[in-house]
Amino acid sequence: MDVGTISLVLLVALMLLLAIGMPLGMASAILAVLVLVMKFEPNLLTAPWEFGEGILTGRFGTGPLNILAQKIYGLLTDYVLISIPLFIFMAALLERSGIAKDMYSSLNVWMSRMRGGIAIVTSIMAVIMAAMSGIIGGEVVLLGLIALPQMLRLGYDQNLAIGTICASGSLGTMIPPSIVLIIYGLITETSIKALFTAAFVPGFMLASFIIVYIIVRTQMNPSLAPLPPPGPNDPPSREKGALFAAFLSILGAGFSTALFVRAAFFTVTSQNVAIENVDPIAYGEPRHALIFGIAAVVFLGLIFFAFGRARSARAWSMGKGLVAPIVVIGVVLGSIYGGISGITEAAAMGVVAVFVISILRGEASVELVWDSLMRTLKSTGTIIWVTIGAATLAGAYTIAGGPTYVANLIVSADLPTMGIMLVMMLILLFMGAFMDWVGIVLLIIPVFLPIVQRLPIEEIGFLGSPSPQHLSVWFGVLFCMNMQVSFLSPPFGPAAFYLKSVAPPHISLTDIFKGFLPFICIQLCALSVLLIWPPIVELLLD
Repeated sequence: MDVGTISLVLLVALMLLLAIGMPLGMASAILAVLVLVMKFEPNLLTAPWEFGEGILTGRFGTGPLNILAQKIYGLLTDYVLISIPLFIFMAALLERSGIAKDMYSSLNVWMSRMRGGIAIVTSIMAVIMAAMSGIIGGEVVLLGLIALPQMLRLGYDQNLAIGTICASGSLGTMIPPSIVLIIYGLITETSIKALFTAAFVPGFMLASFIIVYIIVRTQMNPSLAPLPPPGPNDPPSREKGALFAAFLSILGAGFSTALFVRAAFFTVTSQNVAIENVDPIAYGEPRHALIFGIAAVVFLGLIFFAFGRARSARAWSMGKGLVAPIVVIGVVLGSIYGGISGITEAAAMGVVAVFVISILRGEASVELVWDSLMRTLKSTGTIIWVTIGAATLAGAYTIAGGPTYVANLIVSADLPTMGIMLVMMLILLFMGAFMDWVGIVLLIIPVFLPIVQRLPIEEIGFLGSPSPQHLSVWFGVLFCMNMQVSFLSPPFGPAAFYLKSVAPPHISLTDIFKGFLPFICIQLCALSVLLIWPPIVELLLD
């Protein structure tokens, strides 16, 4: 059977199976078998009694089936894949401990008297949580439990509150360590560290778009975000600024001292001796010990002499809820970009850091660990089964010649390069409204990325083009921005269902999707920036 007919049957069958509610993993596996049968042994459909006489059934486990088995085995035994359950476990520990709640309280102390401050605090908290774990569902649920009741109690506009929570809660798609980026890197054999680095600027750009929208909207219409009544212990604005500076000095002193001890340790143990053709230890040379030591002394001087012990103590009590998240982010991302460990080891170190913090806070218990492990098992199981099914279907379609057929079909169309890119974006946005991101990255990316690599690179973008060595990195970040939109896209935007599970009864799914509309427009604007100015992803790349 020709590949064009196979492609048409596959598309219709996939939509039909998803429409009747079949899980994506099972639907993909069934269609993988169908694709192989149509391509290599179509007589099984017309004369099934001839089973055992064709390429697939004659010598079972050889030929195309063997290729698929090797593909799945290679994917599931990739060492980086272990980081996914570790990040999910870390997110589960964070959700069930009081770390996130204390972080919200500390942020709220600094920004509660600002117009729209609670919504801005929610967005900032989402960014911090995304940088800790990269798990979207847990963020939306946690923000729905902590932030939504407070915003509604203070009289915030319901649509603004809903949209802020879900749009901000899905930032884990973009901001490292993102599981979407990890899966993309595994499938396309792209450097995950490069993907993380490239996603920083677009991820924080999108977060800033959301915060700017909140500020502008609430300034134009103050009734959307009434100011809470001042508390009896609220410091004046100028004093609050001094307290915040004192808190930053405390953080700077702690951070500088830790780096000083680290650099001094490497110096004393002679581990930072220069060796030809070997990269030196990041921030671990003798000169770094001197720099960090001086910085620590300066910050301590500010704490004790400029701000004073009493003000610094009050600043610490107001902001100490931010310390634990900052430590976790430093452990995870610092170990990756400091050259200390890889992605998987960093995820494990993050789990240990969260658990140790829970012990120090007196929150660690057998129940906490057991509940977190159960959630990790369920979430990882879902991801793994979808990965197996979608990888099988993608492999079968590749063996059948599908990617080449689709690539030739799109490239041969009388469309300019950016027209082809827009068609791809529309397809990704459409698929994102109906399918889980895991299935999309496994099914669509192996087809689209080769097409992008065949396009004239100088015609990609309007304000510059991506570098050839970073083309797959740019497309990966672009794909993640698409998936960012998919989390809010009706009718199956998962963020809506996550929030509905913890929202008050009077808030319906229709209300939730209605609150998404302006934030979907913001996400599309961020997606447009990536298309118009591709070099934005290379600002932090070497």
